[in-house]
Amino acid sequence: MDQRGPVIQGALLRRRLAELRKQRALTQDDVAKALEWHTSKLIRIEGGRTGISKVDLDALGRLYAVTDSAAMDELHKLNQGARAKAWWSDFKNDVSSAYLAYVGFEAGASTIRQFQPLAVPGLLQTRAYAETLAHAETDADALDKLVRLRLMRQETLRQRLNPPREIFVLDEAVVRRHVGVRRDRAIMPTQLRHMVSIAESSEHISIRVVRFNAGSHVGMLRGAFTLLELDSGLGELLHIECGDVHETVTGDDPRVSDIRADFEAILEEALGPAESLSFITAVADDMM
Repeated sequence: MDQRGPVIQGALLRRRLAELRKQRALTQDDVAKALEWHTSKLIRIEGGRTGISKVDLDALGRLYAVTDSAAMDELHKLNQGARAKAWWSDFKNDVSSAYLAYVGFEAGASTIRQFQPLAVPGLLQTRAYAETLAHAETDADALDKLVRLRLMRQETLRQRLNPPREIFVLDEAVVRRHVGVRRDRAIMPTQLRHMVSIAESSEHISIRVVRFNAGSHVGMLRGAFTLLELDSGLGELLHIECGDVHETVTGDDPRVSDIRADFEAILEEALGPAESLSFITAVADDMM
């Protein structure tokens, strides 16, 4: 089974179809005229706003002169993967489609880089910490589903045969804030020790902390963000989250390279991996 998930496979299929069209020096209008389609149909297919049937994929393959059976089989495999039901589709009525699209890209990422100035990243949260945050965001009926989504994101990434490299940079405020103290004083120290345990037990996960005494840094202006590296030539993706608003940026948008540079600048201000884990452990001990 292709563990990249339907979102990544759909993106790979669309990129390959666009490449084949351009190799034949065909415009979208040319293709639509040759296949007696409306141009808008091809625009929706190449833009990812609609899927493509086997019959239509075969028609494009003939028009693009894909005569190699292995190449055509690969296109069909990508299409089958893109049309498969994703585990996160169970949450389509509970969170925004923009956020679920990000989850789909995250599921197939090769590297995840995230800066968080205020809260523990979702991929590192314990159930109790996630429930505490979700309780502030939503009503009781939706709380369990939001928490399950966060925990399933963690589980599916770490069950992959080729798990992604995960690099998290946290402002000291994330570590110091005693989340859940009114509910249970153990929630936050348990969360901190959980992060240390994850980082110590996995060669794929790194957690770094920017101490207050490092002074100001560019992350204070940027806020929380995530950069995903995608294999197979799909490049990088930037995800910006502000409350319930989710924005995903791909392609040549200059914000991707700008924030990549900012992440490296923040990383330079952070403690080293071992020092960061020692600091987190010390804060957890102080909270008990």
